Amino acid sequence: MTKEEIKDLFMQGIDCSQVVTTEFAEKMQLTEEQARKVSACFGGGMMCGETCGAVTGALMVIGMVYGHSREGDQEQKDRMTAKTAEFKRLFAQKYPSCMCKELLGHDISKPGEMEKVLEKGLLFDFCPQVVADTIEILEKIL
Repeated sequence: MTKEEIKDLFMQGIDCSQVVTTEFAEKMQLTEEQARKVSACFGGGMMCGETCGAVTGALMVIGMVYGHSREGDQEQKDRMTAKTAEFKRLFAQKYPSCMCKELLGHDISKPGEMEKVLEKGLLFDFCPQVVADTIEILEKIL
């Protein structure tokens, strides 16, 4: 998925977490609608500048693909934990933080900060790049 395609989805109201999960909906055995709904509350760092929505979306994908669901399934849990660590390591090679407010340099939970993010063009330039990089990392590790 290109940065421009991601930007277009943002302009239509689809958030970073949703873009990531939708890209891997089939791999998670979900419909596009299900992938978007389950990740809908995680854009903008859970809508308060916390963990980047692209990262939470990636963790959802890893959980759906590698997650454990049965009691005592330590082997599967170990697989999931390893994939999570690999994702975080690769993300950290590109970005100094996985916190939305640290990545943007603005705490969007505070009045006036989202306006600054928009004025600087971060939402439609920087954020799509983070999403594209996240998708690329997932494609490598899944």
